[in-house]
Amino acid sequence: MTTKLRVLARLEPLGDRVYATLREYIRTGRIPAGQRLQEAALAAQLGVSRTPVREALARLTSEGLVVADGRSFTRPELTVTDIEDIYALRFLLEPEALRLVAASRPDRARLAPLRAALVDLAAAHDASDGTAFMVANYRYRDAWTALVPNKRLVQSIQLYADHVRYLRAFTLDNAAVRAAVLKRFKELVAALAASNGDAAAQVMRAHLETAKRTLLELTSKRR
Repeated sequence: MTTKLRVLARLEPLGDRVYATLREYIRTGRIPAGQRLQEAALAAQLGVSRTPVREALARLTSEGLVVADGRSFTRPELTVTDIEDIYALRFLLEPEALRLVAASRPDRARLAPLRAALVDLAAAHDASDGTAFMVANYRYRDAWTALVPNKRLVQSIQLYADHVRYLRAFTLDNAAVRAAVLKRFKELVAALAASNGDAAAQVMRAHLETAKRTLLELTSKRR
């Protein structure tokens, strides 16, 4: 009798794992702006050779999440100009992406993850839990971007949103900011449920305008 063999699990390449780890630390602010990132030190901390670290840093540099600084790298501090540039791109990308989602006429089942994230957002807001609100906020974003048929568009959206993610962590402890986010996200679900692309795009533009204004105010205060 022929022995049946199990399909072997394909582990993610080490370079990709190092990249994902460093990217998450940058996105969440656990690597602060100005901190030097050196290949040897990172390799020792992660328990890997310098090669996957070098590959990961090259990818992060190409995405603008770190910058070369002599023989090391640093996570840059965003300036007002940086925020203006990032949001100029987000205004182009995200409303159009939501038009595509609305045009696909998402049914109740496809919108269920968005509604579940809304429940968690409301609960976190009521509990004045900024950290839980931030987690639910990004789950909401992941839920609607998962509905976008153009995956290259999704990659661009995620990249530019990640550039300001660590700053958003400083704004969601503010009850007024949370309330505004929650209101827009409820409106967005309603627009998508009605397959109204114009309304969905308008809600996203309003949400991005508020987020941009909040981050510009925060950046001015931090400086």
